[in-house]
Amino acid sequence: MADKISRERRSANMRSICSKNTTLEMVVRRLVHGMGYRYRLHRADLPGKPDIVFVSRHKVIFVHGCFWHQHRNCKIGHLPKSNLGYWVPKLNANRKRDAVNKRALRRLGWEYLVVWECEIFNKGKLVDRLKGFLK
Repeated sequence: MADKISRERRSANMRSICSKNTTLEMVVRRLVHGMGYRYRLHRADLPGKPDIVFVSRHKVIFVHGCFWHQHRNCKIGHLPKSNLGYWVPKLNANRKRDAVNKRALRRLGWEYLVVWECEIFNKGKLVDRLKGFLK
């Protein structure tokens, strides 16, 4: 199936996607800060450069986009209809890298929580998950 927009426009769209300080990440950061927790951001010395790091607690939070990290059984995490030869290996590599990073964090004594994009829409439930993880 052909892409519905031009190759140039698609390229511009993809270039504009950020990996840090995303809207989703900012929502989670505001919630955590509002609960009174203080944190560090994007620690490059930890596997996967976690989005939010609680150094004294040895806990990290990853904020994952459902599409980019292929959230299973999520309508946002579906595969695209075009250019599957590119997307399938790329998205599978993202998932494998996530698994490797999580294992490495565990070996180093860190706990992690993954907050998915689709969870952002239910703030009450998300706050409960965050509180439970950070206690």
